[in-house]
Parts: sequence; structure tokens; C-alpha cells
Amino acid sequence: MLDLKRIRENKDKVSELLMRKGFKADFDTLLALDETRRALIAEAEGYKAERNKVSAQIPALKKAGQPVDGIFAEMRALGEKIAECDAKAKEADDKVFEMLSVMPNIPDEDLLGGEKENNKVIKVSGEKPVFSFPMQNHVDLCTKLGIIDYQRGVKLSGGGYWLYRGDGARLEWALLNFFVSEHLKDGYEFILPPHQLGYNCGFGAGQFPKFSDEVYWLDCDEDRKKNRFMLPTAETALVNMYAGEIIDEAKLPMKFFAYTPCYRKEAGSYRAEERGMIRGHQFNKVEMVQYAHPDRSAEAFEELVSKAASLIEKLGLHFRISKLAAGDCSASMARTYDIEVWIPSMGIYKEVSSVSNANDYQARRNNTRYRDSKTGKTAFVHTLNGSGLATSRVFPAIIEQYQNGDGSITVPEVLQPFMGGQKIIK
Repeated sequence: MLDLKRIRENKDKVSELLMRKGFKADFDTLLALDETRRALIAEAEGYKAERNKVSAQIPALKKAGQPVDGIFAEMRALGEKIAECDAKAKEADDKVFEMLSVMPNIPDEDLLGGEKENNKVIKVSGEKPVFSFPMQNHVDLCTKLGIIDYQRGVKLSGGGYWLYRGDGARLEWALLNFFVSEHLKDGYEFILPPHQLGYNCGFGAGQFPKFSDEVYWLDCDEDRKKNRFMLPTAETALVNMYAGEIIDEAKLPMKFFAYTPCYRKEAGSYRAEERGMIRGHQFNKVEMVQYAHPDRSAEAFEELVSKAASLIEKLGLHFRISKLAAGDCSASMARTYDIEVWIPSMGIYKEVSSVSNANDYQARRNNTRYRDSKTGKTAFVHTLNGSGLATSRVFPAIIEQYQNGDGSITVPEVLQPFMGGQKIIK
């Protein structure tokens, strides 16, 4: 949710920044509604003050033996005016809230406008693997090794699903255990959240109402606000854990990570670059989230980027980091860096982690605040998130970058302890 005060004071600047995301804001209508709302509130307060003044006369009039029927009639009339003003103010307030709820987050000022064409690569790590034998793609390798069963995944659930089998299941589990162990070393708290969430979580994370058709709904009530959905990412749960609460400033930053499957309606595409497990309806992911003090928000962001990148580095994979243009950031985010791993058979990089800073956008939507230890006043926290990591693209990258001429796969050294010391999948 955007800060209405910031819009009032810097309408043109906020409008210009939102245009970098391709969003044209109707601030004239919004601010006119806000002005009406504030005028109605002020009018109601005036009537209330007048009613209190009139009411204070009643004891003296009664004591003097004078009639008070006219006073009561005047108070009833004032009460009716107050109720009318309150109703109109609420109507205007609801319209203001509705308009703000569909506006995207304001991008940070250093982000370029536009979309993918203006993304900027800021780091490249390692060298692209070079093979002295005919390279195979991960779909063929996984099928020949019997570690991913695409055919039976489709048989069970349709397109966009697969089965991990044998060493494939062990490699997937090793990846997840490696990620978990690294986050625990860094002092992050491990969370296993519910996979079924209420509408308020989607709204608080900034994914609803705009993207409410992209999740799997569990209930059939026509009013989606009464329904539950399957979480599309653990971020949706983690950023709402303290919704409506006031956090002690001394507890910031609060650092969490969660393992969950992620459930998304986005279909597995039949395009060559989306084959196999590159895009699906269900995939495993470890997600990091921080609740940060606004003054240390940038520091928290750099930490999350560094953590996500270090996981790929320790796996020995070639990757790059891209700073996204404003229009390529998601609606809820003010800033995003993508960590993108190299998929040799496709000749392209694929995102395995998006590290983002929502600033106070999500906290305003779900009312998560902290109390300043010096002033005692409350302010909104900043929320940040980053995949640490999603496996469905790391897995193919390992299969392809670590393939051998005989069709076997070398297990990355950091994963071998989680696979009982196994070094080769063949």
C-alpha cells in the first residue's frame, strides 16, 4: 500500500516513478476523494463539539427548572448530521482504500524504467562450462538415468508435473538440506508454515487482488475473501506472521527462512526454453524473509543478495546477477536483483532467486509496525525476501553443468555429505 501522505506532498514525483513500472496513476481522483473524506471528518468533529457544548447545558437548565426538550431535539438533529457525515466519510475512505490497494509499489529512484530490455547484469560468476563431448540436455539425461519421471508425473497430475525417483529424489533432498544448513549457520530462524492461507495473506503480501487468479483456490465461496488458497511462495506466509502487531525495535532485524512446495497456476510451457522442470505447477523452494528497520533496509537487501549468490557459488555453478528495471520488478517490490543460473543446452540464463525489497509497501497493507525505542512512536517495518533457493532450475543446471561424457553426473562436492558420500550418479 502506498503512503497517502507521500502522494499528497510529492504527487508528480510519485507519478513519474510509477510510470517507470508502466502504471499511470489517477492521483487527481484519489486526492479529491481524500480531500472530501477529510472535510467530512472535520465537519463531523465540528458537529460533535457543538453537541458536547449543548449537552453540557442540560444539567444547569434542569437545575434552574427550565425546559430541555428543545435541547434534546437539537442534539438529535446534530446526531443525524454526524451519522450522515460519518457514512459519507466511510464511503470515501473505502474508495480511497480500493484505489490504493491496486496500485503497485513505488520503484526505487535508481531503477531504470521499462522492462527486461533495461535489466542490467552487475556480476558474472565463474566460467561457462565447456564440454569435450556431445552435450546432452537435462531432460534426456534425467530420463536415461531414471532420476526424473516426466511421463508418470503427467499421468498423475497432467502437464507441468514430474516425479523425482531414486538418486533424483536424493539429489533434490540434498539440495534442500544444504540450503537449510546454510541458513541455520547464518542465524536465520527455520519456519514450516501452513500451505493453505487466507485471503488476507495474499492481500498483505501485495499479490491480491491483482494476481488472485494465479493461485489455486480451495473453497467455493463467491467471496474470495472468505476462501483459502495454496501458497505460491513461502513469502506470502512469512511477511504476514506479524500482521497487525507492533514489534520491539530491539528485535529488528528479524530473519526467517522456510521450506515449502510452491503451488502456482502458471502452466509448464511447451516452448523449448521451458521444457522439463524449468517451469511447473509445483516446485520446492527455500525462502528467506527479513523484517528490517527502515534505516537498515538497504543493508538487509545486500545481505540477502549475497546469501543467495553464495549458495550458487558453493554449488560451483556458473551464474550472473541482474538488477531489474522498474517494470520487470513485481508489483509489490521497490527493488529486485535476480540470480540467474546458466543452462548450457538452452544457451540462456534462468532465474533461480529473486531478491527483493518491498520497503514499507507490504507492512502498510498488513499493518506490521515497530515501536521506536527513543520516541515511543510506531512506524512501519520494511520487508524483504529472496529465494534461497528454488530447486526446479538449480537441479537442471547441476545435471547439465556437471554432466560427464559417459552420461553420468558428478555430484557437487557440497552436496555429497547429504547423499551419504555419493560422488557420481550413473
